[in-house]
Amino acid sequence: MTTGTSHPHGPRMQFAKAAPEVYKAMVNLDAAARKGIDPTLAELVKVRASQLNRCAFCLDMHTKDARAAGESEERLHLLNAWEEAGHLFTEKEQAALALTEAVTVLTDGFVPDEVYERAAKHFEERELAQLIALILTINAWNRIGVTTRMVPGAYKPTV
Repeated sequence: MTTGTSHPHGPRMQFAKAAPEVYKAMVNLDAAARKGIDPTLAELVKVRASQLNRCAFCLDMHTKDARAAGESEERLHLLNAWEEAGHLFTEKEQAALALTEAVTVLTDGFVPDEVYERAAKHFEERELAQLIALILTINAWNRIGVTTRMVPGAYKPTV
């Protein structure tokens, strides 16, 4: 957005009401994808994908959920520069964040072997499959949020 201009960012639709069966399936997919993934790592992945996709609603939700789960302000503030601030993130978290970026952006149309292999070193196959599912699920939520212009700010964590 250009400085000095305003963008009317009102909602275009209430997706859950317009497509309730799809919404319910997404909620179920999200719950299934999170199984076996550390909750803090799951929120870091969701925040990072949401940063890349510029989904304000999901950023609001998942930063609040991350804080409620005990995530530090410092790590949340530096997540956008996690490679430079690598000392704040474990190698496993860094591998998950690299995979998140590769799957979200699909640079050159694929996930590089070195990114996948890095993640495979830190996650057993089942956990890696769950991580991939988590990444694709947050990307789908981001696309719903951005397309329908879901309004951030009102979300309250239930933890």
